Amino acid sequence: QVQVVESGGGLVQPGGSLRLSCAASGRVFSMYNMAWYRQAPGKQRELVASININNWRNYDDSVKGRFTISRDNAKNTVYLQMNSLKPEDSAVYYCNAKSDRLSLDTWGRGTLVTVSS
Repeated sequence: QVQVVESGGGLVQPGGSLRLSCAASGRVFSMYNMAWYRQAPGKQRELVASININNWRNYDDSVKGRFTISRDNAKNTVYLQMNSLKPEDSAVYYCNAKSDRLSLDTWGRGTLVTVSS
């Protein structure tokens, strides 16, 4: 069974940067569509950024120009580089691996990002 594990969260000041990582198990990572979601207290989980098997990227409007998603298929890892962080970016960030072809839809346990002075 494919598993994904997030890391890299923490406390950062407004305007700072963090890089989240998501390591996935499995032999065919290159076939997984990967995405980052976030959920703030009292709010619904929302899509932050996604990258598909062709490296096509998609971003929520709130993070465009500040966040960058990338993947390294050799390392079975997807990254989320977050710059110019704002307090409203504070949330638990979740990694998702999905593939209709492989009947895959797997979530990690999340990593907490807190943006505060």
